[in-house]
Amino acid sequence: MSPSHGPATPSDLSVALGRLRLPNPILVASGTFGYGREMTGLVDVSRLGGVVPKTITPLPRQGNPPWRTVETAAGLLNSIGLDNDGVEAFLARQLPWLLACGAPVIVSIAGATIEEFVGLARRLDAVSGIAALELNVSCPNVSHGVDMGSDPELCRRVVAGVREATSLPVLAKLTPNVADIASIARAAGDGGADAVTVINTCQGMAVDWRRQRPLLGNVIGGLSGPAIKPIALRCVHQIRRAVDIPIVGVGGIMTIDDVMEFLVTGASAVQIGTASFAEPIVSARLLDELPAAVASLGASGVREIVGSLRLPAPTSCPPASPAHAP
Repeated sequence: MSPSHGPATPSDLSVALGRLRLPNPILVASGTFGYGREMTGLVDVSRLGGVVPKTITPLPRQGNPPWRTVETAAGLLNSIGLDNDGVEAFLARQLPWLLACGAPVIVSIAGATIEEFVGLARRLDAVSGIAALELNVSCPNVSHGVDMGSDPELCRRVVAGVREATSLPVLAKLTPNVADIASIARAAGDGGADAVTVINTCQGMAVDWRRQRPLLGNVIGGLSGPAIKPIALRCVHQIRRAVDIPIVGVGGIMTIDDVMEFLVTGASAVQIGTASFAEPIVSARLLDELPAAVASLGASGVREIVGSLRLPAPTSCPPASPAHAP
């Protein structure tokens, strides 16, 4: 299979996420694209709007016991558990190749405490070439993984701590497993986040009823793929309506229609996740298809269509007539 080549229709695909400027809105999501090496010969990584490699932690983690993934009718359950070699191994073995690939590199980080997030940010701030940091405060597959993404004050504090420790743009990746995601986004913005990534996976599980056992070794995992797209769109809409902060939309994006739905709803960029497992070249294909889709709305660039959703006029029920009054 040969690499995909450039779009046929000219258009201004550049986007801005606060201080972070990207050549186009098509990014690949953390944990779903490896470290990019696996895609060599399939995708011209340099064309992408950004690469978010697998989340790193201060020290190596073995992750959760198997099974770690289970395919569902409309998506994928995963319970990887932040398996990674730690920040120093990442800097030595993975980051040099990523920085040489030509696409902006947004490093995803996670910590068990605010201090660990801050320490990682300070360590990465000393490394040249990184475009931004994405704070994974929403992993459902580790103990207390969503604590800092489900409590507004904790979210604000971790973002503020990272903001003070680095000059890099900061994105906060939020969980949908909360009652009011707009309040979490507002807290992230108050802490100094340049943008929010919406959404991480939805909690779910799979069961083998014949053996009367859960299929995932960790019992509960994170659901991704087409099943969560309506939830992700709803979260983007709610944040866009309530908070003035750029949004990166994630969740079930597989087609150019999916991309456009997120952009029109209010996302300034998107990340492709689970779809890359089924179609490794999907990110390049969507980038090829994007200019024509943007032009079909009469726009000359992506930024013109972000948040252009036309909502119906509010309606109210007419007052009850005396004959029908209680």
